[in-house]
Amino acid sequence: MKFYSLNGKAPVVSFDVAVVNGIAPDKGLYFPEQINSLPKSFFETIENLSNEDIAFTAIRQFVEETIPDDILRGILKEVLDFDFPVVDITPNIGTLELFHGPTMAFKDVGARFMAQCLGYFSRSHKQEVTVLVATSGDTGGAVANGFLGVDGVNVVILYPSGKVSDIQERQLTTLGQNITALEVDGTFDDCQTMVKNAFLDKDLLQHLKLTSANSINVARWLPQLFYFLFAYKQAKSKGKDIVFSVPSGNFGNICAGFVAQRLGMPVNHFIAATNVNDTVPQYMMTKEYSPKPSTATISNAMDVGDPSNFIRIRHLFKDNFETLKENLSSYSFNDVQTKQALKEIYAINGYIADPHGAVGYLGLRKYQEQHPNVYGIFLETAHPVKFLDVVEDTLTEKLEIPSQILRVMGKNKASIKIATYQDLKQYLKKS
Repeated sequence: MKFYSLNGKAPVVSFDVAVVNGIAPDKGLYFPEQINSLPKSFFETIENLSNEDIAFTAIRQFVEETIPDDILRGILKEVLDFDFPVVDITPNIGTLELFHGPTMAFKDVGARFMAQCLGYFSRSHKQEVTVLVATSGDTGGAVANGFLGVDGVNVVILYPSGKVSDIQERQLTTLGQNITALEVDGTFDDCQTMVKNAFLDKDLLQHLKLTSANSINVARWLPQLFYFLFAYKQAKSKGKDIVFSVPSGNFGNICAGFVAQRLGMPVNHFIAATNVNDTVPQYMMTKEYSPKPSTATISNAMDVGDPSNFIRIRHLFKDNFETLKENLSSYSFNDVQTKQALKEIYAINGYIADPHGAVGYLGLRKYQEQHPNVYGIFLETAHPVKFLDVVEDTLTEKLEIPSQILRVMGKNKASIKIATYQDLKQYLKKS
């Protein structure tokens, strides 16, 4: 399988080159040349397969020329060492819990998969790589944990000062070793712009090999398709049409869901649920894509005004708006609605969601107003304890702190403050 740039002006490359490059030389996102459907028998018997076997079958076509099967199985065994349960909220609503990994966020799988792949490739390429990543919350902690101690890889994480939760900040600023946190005076979009500028800077690229661990990187993005297959495996026995509601910021997760659909997964529809950063909901109403500066919310990992991966979704559907609309609905919700949803979910059966999951729940409920008989799964993308103040204040309940979080609570934060791209460039050249 080869990968090409969505800008169409760069050479076609193998998976390992796409991962090491992060972004194509023409600054386009990489995309697989084809997505081959899996046999119907795979989905008919999926409940008999282990998660590792499901993941191996799903991802193999994208990596088989660069990662031997035995190495791939070893990577997946390392990456998928925790559970992905679907928990029923009502007879027609379930939540897919994606927070049982080491940093208690859905990005653990993609970050660990990419780290394992990059570690494997760097041994053969014999070149030190700097992973440059912007985070609006959970990406930073997942990347830091996934890459910690990986030989030949240095990680530099940019995050917006004062705009991530205390626990999120500790997860990316307390590890040391090959992990450096840069605290940016600005928004997530400012962080993401700095990262993109670094990849455009020919002078900088003469000094070091850069790659990205945001979901623009195919090794971070593609493994997220596992979640939807794991959920389908559990929900298949419901005997109903299945829809997924995905809390969406940079749109990598839901885009991976569409890849799972292309593999043949029987799923009726996807819902992209956003907070007030509603670029995509507006596009789905107007056909006009108009990115704008991001607005800070209590679901901060979705505070993205120009989602990078939406171009991949449009490409999957050949930029045919009508076909996209048949497969995707998108709704936005504000913080007041999000808090109300936290209370509503808790009142149903005592389930405690996080703000992002609550937005996913709201999107699902809105879709089910017109489609009441579907079984809907909203993705619970982070443990509620990562948003401790908001959740405890909203529900007036004290949350128990899991061991993964307790480990970072007492550690001292270490970050370097920057304000401009020149500050970033100076740091990278010096390091």
